[in-house]
Amino acid sequence: MKFFATCPKGLEPVLFDELQALNVEAPKQTLAGVYFSGGLQAAYRACLWSRVANRILLELHRCPAETADALYRGVQQIKWLEHMRPEGTLTIDFTGQSEGINHSRFGAQKVKDAIVDQIRDETGRRPSVDRMKPDLRVNVHLQRGEATIAVDISGDSLHRRGYRLQSGSAPMKENLAAALLYRCGWPEKAAEGQALLDPMCGSGTLLIEGVLMAADIAPGLFRRDYGFTYWTQHNSALWKSLLEEANERRDAGLKMVRSRFEGFDADAKVLNIARDNARRAGVESLVHLERRELSRLTRSASDEHGLVVTNPPYGERLGEEPTLFFLYQHLGERLKADFAGWQAAVFTGNPELCRMMKLAADKTYKLYNGAIPSQLQIFNIRARARAEAAMAVQKPSDQPESDVAGVLDAEPDVQVAPVELSDGAQMLVNRLNKNLKQLSKWAQRQDITCYRLYDADLPEYSAAIDIYNDWVHVQEYQAPKSVDMVKAFARLQEIVAVLPSVLGVPAEKIILKQRRRQQGSSQYEKRDQTERYIDVTEGGCRILVNLEDYLDTGLFLDHRPIRLQIQQQAKGGDFLNLFSYTATASLHAAKGGARSTTSVDMSATYLNWAKKNFALNGFAEARNHFLQEDCIKWLKGQKGQSYDLIFMDPPTFSNSKRMHDVLDVQRDHVGLIDLAMGLLRPGGKLIFSNNYRRFKLDPQLSERYQVVDITRKTIDLDFKRNSKIHQCFEISAL
Repeated sequence: MKFFATCPKGLEPVLFDELQALNVEAPKQTLAGVYFSGGLQAAYRACLWSRVANRILLELHRCPAETADALYRGVQQIKWLEHMRPEGTLTIDFTGQSEGINHSRFGAQKVKDAIVDQIRDETGRRPSVDRMKPDLRVNVHLQRGEATIAVDISGDSLHRRGYRLQSGSAPMKENLAAALLYRCGWPEKAAEGQALLDPMCGSGTLLIEGVLMAADIAPGLFRRDYGFTYWTQHNSALWKSLLEEANERRDAGLKMVRSRFEGFDADAKVLNIARDNARRAGVESLVHLERRELSRLTRSASDEHGLVVTNPPYGERLGEEPTLFFLYQHLGERLKADFAGWQAAVFTGNPELCRMMKLAADKTYKLYNGAIPSQLQIFNIRARARAEAAMAVQKPSDQPESDVAGVLDAEPDVQVAPVELSDGAQMLVNRLNKNLKQLSKWAQRQDITCYRLYDADLPEYSAAIDIYNDWVHVQEYQAPKSVDMVKAFARLQEIVAVLPSVLGVPAEKIILKQRRRQQGSSQYEKRDQTERYIDVTEGGCRILVNLEDYLDTGLFLDHRPIRLQIQQQAKGGDFLNLFSYTATASLHAAKGGARSTTSVDMSATYLNWAKKNFALNGFAEARNHFLQEDCIKWLKGQKGQSYDLIFMDPPTFSNSKRMHDVLDVQRDHVGLIDLAMGLLRPGGKLIFSNNYRRFKLDPQLSERYQVVDITRKTIDLDFKRNSKIHQCFEISAL
């Protein structure tokens, strides 16, 4: 019999070696798999013991298939009653195309027709299609006008062992995990009793696969059904004997394991999933799982040698670059500090970030994790690394302390290593000192405790630095793709490193985020669960801000002059705040003596936040109303209501699920303004603002209303360098 074992791209050499070890005949490596020959025993062993293969295909026939009719005739050359019962079920997996077959669904339909028609003609009965659990899975691959027709005797993909019913975010497939361990030489290390440690273990796949290898446990033992289970040529006696052999090897192997298996993760929830997976695999007694931050990574004193293997989060899936930079840096520091004599392996979709580890890779393999191009980088942690790491953390006595704990997208335990200041960093220090001298005195005179200190004043140090009482909020602007990310990160480290000494704040009060171009409502989405609020002051109002849980803090600092203007103009009138966010403009209106305020926003979270702000300032809800509504829909439904002063600050773009329609401020601003002006009393005023840098007010509005561009008046001293931070207009009746 001729077989083809499929595997993910890049794993062909690993699968070839594995099949050779299983003593199959004539293995031949090719793209995405390995051909081999043998009897049923060889195929069954491959299904039961292969840790890398996805499927085992039994080739039945090859035929010309340039057209649909040729494919139909070729499929009918096979005697299908030798493979399935007349009343059985089947499904067709079809790949490839030709001049006459340009769609896989069409090709699958022709194959199904050929099989069903043949069986119906011979028996008067016809099989049915079952895509979930068919009796027979037929695989057809069409290439260069030739179709290869095979029976898939593995059934469901072999990577689905059966022990993993749940997984964490972005899980690694079991056969990929096994292939990585093969590449690291884990079976040989396990035979020597070396340890296996995963410092970011997630749902435990690497560890569990490592135990299965060390204990000689066949990965196929956890599966109940295979593609051959209901195949009419299935030899149940042969399969039973192979299962008995595998069970005996498992029982013996578990008694022989000498390695320690440890997995750490910061997420308690995902560790519970890992424990359940280990229990279903029958190896829970061998795997130690513990909640532990990466900064606390250490090896057991009893383990002189071992393998650290891990699959860190990917930037495009779980984390964002600032968090990942620190993560890789910490991993490198901990490996150098405590794992001399070990081997480390990092499998990553962000291979450039491995440079942050400051370790030279001894081997690199290009692989794929699903569709993501990835690399496995293997490092030998040499004995001198521990001494180098110890020297790196020593500081001369005349050097100021510069260790900084940064909270990155709500990662409270991330720390920045000491950074030696470059000439550029010294220029940054000088600029910060200059700005601080000017702005701190100005803020004191203005009775404000929150302001922007720095806004990419030096282009190389591209970040916004805001002061909130004795806290510092740093937002790194996303660097263009042309900028080397490691250099950009080094500058970010310098920014954070100088702030404690320049501003006189403890490191733990520096919050770091990365600001990207926002999509829809992403800037308002929750990122953490600290619920830590800081009470700041502005224009006599006390305002709660949250620096950690969201990208924005609950207070747009650039709108300060607008809010103070509203405070001065709202006295005795009814004030309406549309797209109110945390309603700080309404708070200022109430402070100025407004008869009533109405704040409209879609988010219950932000409206509750607004209510806290009002309560903090002693304003009752009787005259201050908070409406959770889609502003556009709400405006269209208003009749009889009118206001003396209206503030509208819509987002640039929003496609929130709660919205009736998609909002585009450039496209929709005329309609929004018309609706708002319809609620304005005689002598009233609409203040319209937005932060779209390329915004152009439609000229037709000046024909209908009196429009005054007040943008320059609404840019305070701390935003003079960024005069395009927003645009603002006063609109009233002609």
